[in-house]
Amino acid sequence: MKLSEERILYLARESLNRLRSEGLAEITNFPLALRTGRALLEEWCEKGDAIDAIVRRKIASMKRDVVEGSNEWTLLYRRYRDEELRKKGPQR
Repeated sequence: MKLSEERILYLARESLNRLRSEGLAEITNFPLALRTGRALLEEWCEKGDAIDAIVRRKIASMKRDVVEGSNEWTLLYRRYRDEELRKKGPQR
């Protein structure tokens, strides 16, 4: 998933504001928390992009052509994505 730096910063800021406003976290150093949140979101997006590329290569390498957007393609994409996520294991 490609997100602009502005969108990542917005998501990090909104997440921290929500955590703070709902009393789920006490954030004493907001700039540090914002930098950390932004870095985590960027890392998450990069991993998602890498998994997406692997899954698309697997589907493209099949002997039969599977049309992107078809029900079969969607099912294969989900199955292969879940496999890759299990291979990577829990992160952080």
